[in-house]
Amino acid sequence: MIERYRPREADKVFRGFRGDAAFAIPDLYELLEAEGYRYAIRLKANPILEREIEPLLKRPVGRPSKKPRVRYHHFQYQAKSWEKPRRVVSKVTWHQDGLFPQAGFIVTNRAGSPQQVPHFYNQRGTAEHPRRWIKQGKHAIRWTRLSCTSFDANQVRLQLHALAYNNFRGPGNFLRRIALPGKIKHWSLTTLRVKPIKTGTRMVCHARYVTFQMAEVAVPRGLYRAMLRRIAAFSVRSGPT
Repeated sequence: MIERYRPREADKVFRGFRGDAAFAIPDLYELLEAEGYRYAIRLKANPILEREIEPLLKRPVGRPSKKPRVRYHHFQYQAKSWEKPRRVVSKVTWHQDGLFPQAGFIVTNRAGSPQQVPHFYNQRGTAEHPRRWIKQGKHAIRWTRLSCTSFDANQVRLQLHALAYNNFRGPGNFLRRIALPGKIKHWSLTTLRVKPIKTGTRMVCHARYVTFQMAEVAVPRGLYRAMLRRIAAFSVRSGPT
């Protein structure tokens, strides 16, 4: 990617890099700085970083507000594997129901206020969002279970998981777009699999009919009725298949 954008240096195109803690590599920092990239890479917390934001880790005085209280701080930090100190921005968030704050650290060479750096970092995409590709495959399909002893066997197993994910993602998106009421359209594939599909059910057989008694703990009866009405209405519009 760096070589691809080198011919466009004369166009003064903004070049930036965002990455999670897996990209916190000193050689990568030096490469991005040498190529003129503005980066924001997440750092794992350690006692030295937490000591820098110790005043922000104290609970704010007064009654907790409904909206999260967010505080920012920036400082210079140099790890043992770094050749020079770099700017680190910290974001500390207090939630109403949280006993402890959520603190994150980002190493960056960007200028500007500390609030602008997390905003730039948060635009790195939605591939790892719980409702989207990577985490849905990890949690709903379990494609990280590669317990075979050989690489080739694990490769085939991963391909089978990817095929199952593609086949399951279609019905899951169909449920979200067509069948699900507005209250539960935000559910992930894992939730759709566990709650509406794998809900505990008891089948009671009578002389003329069969009754399915379903637990209402996960999904209330009204939501099931709304789902069935939506599916029936869609079937009528689409016609016989």
